Amino acid sequence: MNQHPTCDLQSAVSGLGVRHYQAVMTFLSMVLSYSMRVSLSVGIVAMTDTKGSDPDIMVLDWDFAQKGIILSSFYWGYMVTQIPAGHLSRKFGPKYLLLSAMLVCSATTLLSPSIAVNCHWVIFCLSRVIQGLSQGFFFPSVNTHIAKWAPPGEKTRIFSFVFGGTQFGTVLILPIAGYLAASPWGWPSIFYCTGLCGVLWSVVWLFVGADSPDSHPSINDREREYINSSLVETSSESNTMPTPWRQILTSGPMWALLIASLCHEWGYSMLLIEVPSYLSHVFGFDIKQNGLISSLPYIMKFLLMIVFSWIADYVIKRRLLSLSVSRKMWSVIGDWGEAAALWGLACVSTNVLAAVILITITGALNAGVYPGFFANSLDLAPNFAGLLMGIVNGLSTLSPILAPIVTGYIVTDETDREQWIIVFHISAALFFTGSLIFVVFGSTDTQPWNNPTTDVVEIKNLSITDTNVKDAKVNVIRS
Repeated sequence: MNQHPTCDLQSAVSGLGVRHYQAVMTFLSMVLSYSMRVSLSVGIVAMTDTKGSDPDIMVLDWDFAQKGIILSSFYWGYMVTQIPAGHLSRKFGPKYLLLSAMLVCSATTLLSPSIAVNCHWVIFCLSRVIQGLSQGFFFPSVNTHIAKWAPPGEKTRIFSFVFGGTQFGTVLILPIAGYLAASPWGWPSIFYCTGLCGVLWSVVWLFVGADSPDSHPSINDREREYINSSLVETSSESNTMPTPWRQILTSGPMWALLIASLCHEWGYSMLLIEVPSYLSHVFGFDIKQNGLISSLPYIMKFLLMIVFSWIADYVIKRRLLSLSVSRKMWSVIGDWGEAAALWGLACVSTNVLAAVILITITGALNAGVYPGFFANSLDLAPNFAGLLMGIVNGLSTLSPILAPIVTGYIVTDETDREQWIIVFHISAALFFTGSLIFVVFGSTDTQPWNNPTTDVVEIKNLSITDTNVKDAKVNVIRS
């Protein structure tokens, strides 16, 4: 029996190829975007620490409510540009959108210390809004990029690896931010280091990034053919397709994905934004310990993302489970596992070790959502993967906008553990509910509106000997 041509090509390009180098660059874009985003959650502790011993480092007089608004302000801008970014990345390609977004984000980060010290806290909020506006382009653009570069047999691994950069960036910046804040350069050095790294990435991406295999100048023909021939649901003409807005907005699987993401992002953003303050005020960790302990959930999550994604691709390739069962299984492992760990925090009283273990488990099990519902937009409509990511990720930003504000109203005393437990219980309930909805109503079937310009031509009453095609009855059905 002859092998399928795609299998022959896969064997020929089984090693590292251009697609993997593209994945590394987009992975690094995620690392840097999250480093610049998350650094403030540790930095703000040092920025407002009135017990700081260095008189040369400016201490900012921001109260807890103001800090909650400042931490959430990033997401005000982040939500606005997600859907436009998904549309623009499909029309014009993701390369230069990513480049522009990284440069704006890096410049704003570099200016952050000056703005924080010399301007009103509201102006600092506005700078974070601008940073959010630029970072709103990252997820949709990267998802569009993956849809063009990742063959189905490698899709879950590449997707999880690239978006695993969000966790690696968090793992990287939390301890580094803690050490930088405690160094002679103080908390401003956090922003200078991350901003300069973003500028460096932009220079490299300008020369090595590409929108698709067809636009890459040095990819070999075999790898290009392998990628293009395997992406049967992804059209090279997707940039000219009309956007099926009505079908997207009335799609049941799309709504299931959106609700799952909304619920998940509430719990995740609470863990990401508020846990450094929880560890600092309830357990009394200093800023260096805070950064190190806060990074533990993300170290474990990043490692599990790699393991889970390889297992997921193996299971699907071997047809041990259907894609639908696999996506839902990993979503349950991620969200329900997190819910159980957060509920467990209510039972550990003041046991520091138990609290750290449960917080670490909560973050680690979050890895399940990446081979789970988070990759679902690539299943539903590869031609509109960036747009779907923009819609889901953009509207889900409502959760990290509201979560710190609600936490600020619930936690009136930052040292009161019982008030924090209320916040954890709310997050656990949302984790459970969102994943349940995805399990019941979610789908991995490619939706009919993925190809809105497909023309089906039916020719009747036309024999092979007919010469007068004007007598043929041709019906063009536009799906």
